[in-house]
Amino acid sequence: MLHDLITTWFHWVEAWGYGGIVLLMAMESTVFPVPSEVVIPPAAFWAAQGKFSFWGVIFAGTVGSYIGSATSYIIAQKVGLPLLHRYGKFFFLPLEKQIQAELWVRHFGVGGIFFARLLPVIRHLISIPAGIFRMDFYKFSVVTIIGSGLWCWVLAWFGQRALGESPQLLESPEQMVMVLKSKLIWFVSAILGLLVLYFAALILRKKLAPTQLT
Repeated sequence: MLHDLITTWFHWVEAWGYGGIVLLMAMESTVFPVPSEVVIPPAAFWAAQGKFSFWGVIFAGTVGSYIGSATSYIIAQKVGLPLLHRYGKFFFLPLEKQIQAELWVRHFGVGGIFFARLLPVIRHLISIPAGIFRMDFYKFSVVTIIGSGLWCWVLAWFGQRALGESPQLLESPEQMVMVLKSKLIWFVSAILGLLVLYFAALILRKKLAPTQLT
């Protein structure tokens, strides 16, 4: 079933152009498990062939990501934590994932939203606890747009390189996703390293705060 879905989403990008990119990236930024690797990289490859604009692909992906993220934020804000814990499993949101996302927001705050946009899996969940804990919507929007734009650029850049070297991957969307994920591991590792430094800075600031007040 997943193979059929990935193939379908892949063809949506090819057939619907920028509209397909916006729609799929909006879905990817909600609870629907659409892998962004099957959306942005092939579109960026086709941009190199003249079918799309490289920056148009990034812009469409960023717009779609923000629409999906803002929708998740607003729904989570309205629904609240108890209902989400009770019924989230029916919408691809098991309790374990919800708790991880909640802890992420509690520990990392607004900066964590930015970093989350650059990490697989957690990036499509992070809007939910942000909405539940009523994070400032303006700050949420700014870091979401910046983080999503950067992620789309990274995917587009890697997509053009990987598919330019191995265009046959377009014939197997699943294999394409696997290859791109393997190439992205260094980028993800770097983001995790920066996140550790960010968290350490937060802890240090909290420890120094009482001293500064005396």
